[in-house]
Amino acid sequence: MTLTAAHISPLVALVAGVLILIMPRLLNYVVAIYLIVVGLIGLNNIYHFIK
Repeated sequence: MTLTAAHISPLVALVAGVLILIMPRLLNYVVAIYLIVVGLIGLNNIYHFIK
């Protein structure tokens, strides 16, 4: 099975949502980490840092 950005983004969103439900005080950190991860995945799709 090959993992692509289409597979990773929903998983990251699911984990972020669960963490926010468990610990609402983490909202700022979870959102920041989510945005960084999605941005890196998007850049990887363009520039292919990781093959």
